[in-house]
Amino acid sequence: MAYRYGSISLTRWQLALLVGTPVAIGLGIYVYRKSISERKSIGDNDASNNVGDRKKGLPGKDKNQTLSIDGTTEDKEFELKKKKAELESLKLSPLKEATMYKNEGNVCYRNGKYDEAISFYDKAIDKCPSEERTDLAIFYQNRAAAYEMLKKWNRVKEDCTRSLQYNPQYAKAYYRRAKAHEATNDLMDCLDDVTATCILEMFHNNSTIMYADRILKQTGREATERALKEHVPVLPSKYFIYTYLSSFIADPIETITILAPEEGVALKGFARAKKALEDRQYEDVIAACTEEIETSEAESQYKSEALLLRGTFYLLSGNFAAAKHDLDAVINNAAAEVSLHAAALIKRASLHIQQEEKDLGLVDFDAASKLQPNNPDIYHQRAQIYILLDQLNEALSEFEKVIKMAPNHAMAYVQKCYAEYRMSLMSQDQMRLMIVMNEFKNAIEKYPDCVECFSLMGQVLSDQQQFQQADEFYEKALKLAPDNASLHVHRAIMLLQWKGDIEKAITLINHALEVDSKCLLAYETLGTIEVQRANLNHAVDLFEKAIKLAKSKSEMSHLYALRNAAVAQINVTSKLGIDMAKISALAAGIAPPSIGGVVMKFVLRCGAE
Repeated sequence: MAYRYGSISLTRWQLALLVGTPVAIGLGIYVYRKSISERKSIGDNDASNNVGDRKKGLPGKDKNQTLSIDGTTEDKEFELKKKKAELESLKLSPLKEATMYKNEGNVCYRNGKYDEAISFYDKAIDKCPSEERTDLAIFYQNRAAAYEMLKKWNRVKEDCTRSLQYNPQYAKAYYRRAKAHEATNDLMDCLDDVTATCILEMFHNNSTIMYADRILKQTGREATERALKEHVPVLPSKYFIYTYLSSFIADPIETITILAPEEGVALKGFARAKKALEDRQYEDVIAACTEEIETSEAESQYKSEALLLRGTFYLLSGNFAAAKHDLDAVINNAAAEVSLHAAALIKRASLHIQQEEKDLGLVDFDAASKLQPNNPDIYHQRAQIYILLDQLNEALSEFEKVIKMAPNHAMAYVQKCYAEYRMSLMSQDQMRLMIVMNEFKNAIEKYPDCVECFSLMGQVLSDQQQFQQADEFYEKALKLAPDNASLHVHRAIMLLQWKGDIEKAITLINHALEVDSKCLLAYETLGTIEVQRANLNHAVDLFEKAIKLAKSKSEMSHLYALRNAAVAQINVTSKLGIDMAKISALAAGIAPPSIGGVVMKFVLRCGAE
């Protein structure tokens, strides 16, 4: 959709770009400085330390192994007998005896004898004094490792839990329990544990971060599938709808003229819907169209038009099943005018794209172009879809067709400039970039009343870190469209990148919500900022408000991932006793001045496709 084009292409992940830090997954980084260096080294005593060597066919390393006279390793059986004899002849302390059993368990583990390893770990746990908490944590965690190899997931969870009771900061136990939770499809518990692992590892382990990212996306998808069963479709704001409708050049509904009724006679059906469109009373459109559709064939003059318009508004509200039903009715009606048929195909193509059915969407665009090859809307809408799909060459080709058919269509002209800009970046062609920037200036001179010209120019300049100029273009765009909530959010994001002015950014975003209480981008961006400010419960509330406004599965899944990330952060910081306010203040002192990069980067990655 034309209105969303700018938002999706530049701002959906703009926060991730503006932070300028390595991206992670979505829970906030905590600077947790309590050292555990005084504790016994876990890595040296873990049964699973040499799993990587075993996978490569290399023997596990055991520093307690002795060599025979000829330099070869002594026979394992002989070694065991020798150690048993030592136990009998020497009076060892309980801890030393427990450690010996643990070492025997490690040997069995490395040789794939997991049941025997468990038996030795049992003895180690039984012999270990209760005050040796760090050692007991290791013994339980090692036994969990053996149970993991046997896929006894509940035993893995039990032993990891016991391990953490003895050592609440044992990252490896959290990670192993996370994998067990994943194996039993307890994904939210898995997310909590992998979040704790990331925190305790200070986000230095990339494999853990990627694992957490994968789990976050999965929780988002599963939450979306559950939520869609009860999701109530909501029409977007008036400005959004107006901008979307204005993006069409040859809309057949727009060309229909309804004669004014006689004095005292109320408008009905499609005539009422058309009047609601003109007055921007969009909430009345669906009901008025339904009135026309349910009228008898003899009395209904605009049934196909009403189906097309109602299908369009169902599409805008995210009610895809109802939208498809109405659009199919127009497409399958042989008596419908060609312009209506083509318009329905264009809208259904957009529906398919939003449902991640790219091929079906492109088929509908092809059908529309064969049916009405001179309709510029086909190529304009398809060009925007190609931009979202990062098929920039195809997008440029479509924009060329639009401009030939409708040379005065400002939106198509400036969007073509943006596609050229993206191409110049990809090819690193500086000459092409200079030409494109001149084209942007020409667009603004040619179309001084086009909001999209100023908005896209502002985004491009911000992308090039020419912030002062970008701000000037945002100001000009807002003078033309003060009710465009997304523009206020774009400007707020730019200020964060430029000056790190969080308070000013929050003011702008709150103003955006005053202008448009249905601005999804505002809720999402503000929620992300509140995570950085350690206002986690408020962040969750903002993400949930955004979820209610989501239209597509991918959009909703992304927002659920953000919400789940914040919830996991709340759970883990509570368990670990972390004061997020102090950590955020510390992070602000060591991070770039943009938005507190250390804390923010975890939120920004989550759910990114």
